[in-house]
Amino acid sequence: MSQGDGVIVEIIGSLLVITIDRPQVRNALDLPTVTALAAAIDELDARPEIAVGVLTGAGGHFSSGMDLKAFLVTGQRPEVPGRGLGFTRTPPRKPLIAAVEGFALAGGFELVLTCDLVVSSDEAVFGFTEVKRGLIAGSGGLLRLPQRIPVGIAMEYALTGRTMPAPVAHRWGLVNQLVPAGAALQAALEIAQEISANAPLSLVVTKELISRGAHPDDSATARQDELLELIVASDDAKEGAAAFAEKRPPVWNIPS
Repeated sequence: MSQGDGVIVEIIGSLLVITIDRPQVRNALDLPTVTALAAAIDELDARPEIAVGVLTGAGGHFSSGMDLKAFLVTGQRPEVPGRGLGFTRTPPRKPLIAAVEGFALAGGFELVLTCDLVVSSDEAVFGFTEVKRGLIAGSGGLLRLPQRIPVGIAMEYALTGRTMPAPVAHRWGLVNQLVPAGAALQAALEIAQEISANAPLSLVVTKELISRGAHPDDSATARQDELLELIVASDDAKEGAAAFAEKRPPVWNIPS
């Protein structure tokens, strides 16, 4: 087992378990954490004895998304060049399962949507809350969500910033398996073990072909990147982070 920069990596047989380990901030994502996530995903793909990865969070939460307080202080975005939030722009070649407890919000939800399967506690909560902070889910989440659920439902949740309880996410097909609170990791490991019994090359090729059928095209990703830069540089993004840190409602800049 290795540990550092807010991420724990553990090998269990043919499985690689990656745990976001910043429970004091509900596993919020800062630059060191997503850099460590990228390294963990590289390890998943590089080690021939590993067939499947499982991603989870420590302390009863998956991830509450970008560490807004760190962003406010440092101005650093939790993005690895070319990799996004650790791996949202470069998903692993091997299967990756999300084991979700508690909050999977904003960037945390983007990580979930980048995984291939989702096992969730029935008390977990998903959602893109960025619009409440003057930001957008700009690491592929807004492109992936309408591929997983009806466009109108995706639009409703993304525009309102409303959170989606796990039973609702399961009903829409976002969650593969719903389990009691505290049981998500064990259930995810059981599915991962079942998958890992299959031929390694078959798993990689099967994932690639399904992903090719569902992946957004390059023009959509390029437009996302253009709009993300506009949003992150805006006064509203600074105000959203400040309001979060100061525990007050944001005062948006209304265009004249």
